Amino acid sequence: MFPELTKGSDFNIAMIHSIMMDMKPFKLPKMSSDEIGELLDRERICRIAFKGDDFPYMAPFQYVRMGDALYFHFTDYGKKMRLLEKDKRVCIGFESLEPDLSEYSFVAVRGELEKVDEPRERAEAIRRLSEMGREGLSENFLAAHGFPSEQGWETLSEDKPLVIFKLERVSDTIGLRSPA
Repeated sequence: MFPELTKGSDFNIAMIHSIMMDMKPFKLPKMSSDEIGELLDRERICRIAFKGDDFPYMAPFQYVRMGDALYFHFTDYGKKMRLLEKDKRVCIGFESLEPDLSEYSFVAVRGELEKVDEPRERAEAIRRLSEMGREGLSENFLAAHGFPSEQGWETLSEDKPLVIFKLERVSDTIGLRSPA
């Protein structure tokens, strides 16, 4: 098909090198710390990848950012709880996408999830998760929290035995965005 690309020819090697040099991949711009913070404050849902037995296990979660900390409500059952007992390390993905992908940004944060036992911290995280739900999420999403939608977002309350986790010991944060 391309006779000039015969094995062992000097032209072949030079041509391949030239093609490779012209094909440098375009790298997405990195997000600044402020841009990452804005995305985390704006979005409501993330995906958490847990270290699975044979493969990673990923699931969507509602989260709230309080200061520089991220908080999550987990139902106290299921695969994620079993995996967390073995290894608390996770990778959390956040994204912001325009429907036509004309603008997009992605953030990945790696760290460890720790259960929140301090009463005031736990209560504030629950209050903020409930408030955020009432302000912009369908009551149908309550099923992901383990509650029927008919109970409304008020069902997320500190007097219930809700399990709250906080991301600790962050080892890496990277944010990439669409070109300007």
